[in-house]
Amino acid sequence: MSGKEQAPVGKQIRVVVVDDHPIVRDGLVGIFAGEDDLAVVGEASDGREALVVIADVDPDVIVMDLRMPGGDGVTAIKELKRRGVSGRILVLTTYDTDHDILAAVRAGADGYLLKDAPRADLLRAVRDVAAGRPVLTPRALEALTARRRDIPLTKREREVLQVIASGGTNRTAAETLMVSEATVKTHLVRAYEKLGVNDRAAAVRVAFERGLL
Repeated sequence: MSGKEQAPVGKQIRVVVVDDHPIVRDGLVGIFAGEDDLAVVGEASDGREALVVIADVDPDVIVMDLRMPGGDGVTAIKELKRRGVSGRILVLTTYDTDHDILAAVRAGADGYLLKDAPRADLLRAVRDVAAGRPVLTPRALEALTARRRDIPLTKREREVLQVIASGGTNRTAAETLMVSEATVKTHLVRAYEKLGVNDRAAAVRVAFERGLL
């Protein structure tokens, strides 16, 4: 399959599809089924059902719609992050308002893609998210960069995020910068607020996207 960035031989990216429209779910399952390195291991029709399915199958990537009766995507993403689920979350939606984008990223989404994206872009997004690379549409990036463009990060906040981005912990950052862990936590909380996020993974992702790291 030329031109594809695939998982290592014998390793498939395990995907769960969450969407309240059966036709959309069937379409996504069909697209992923045609790829040797992707395997759909579960489906759900809303956020509440998704929590049960994901807990059972432990996927690598969760393709999540946002607005679903019976359990919306943002609430589900927050709960998945609270539970420490390792699967990465790619939001796939028709909505591109600042409110929807910021809510999804703050909740902990690893990518944001619109449903009118070409098939190739969707497949690339799933693979990128699985590999830990952020996926943001130009519109999503615009919303994120505009969110706090007039409140820049301080030098110390950037330094703390740089240590975190390199895999360091709060303790590592404290030792590197010769400050207390409480001080590091304060810098992180302030950086989260300025970046419009609520966890370190999202903070690092947005900071990279904004060219701050």
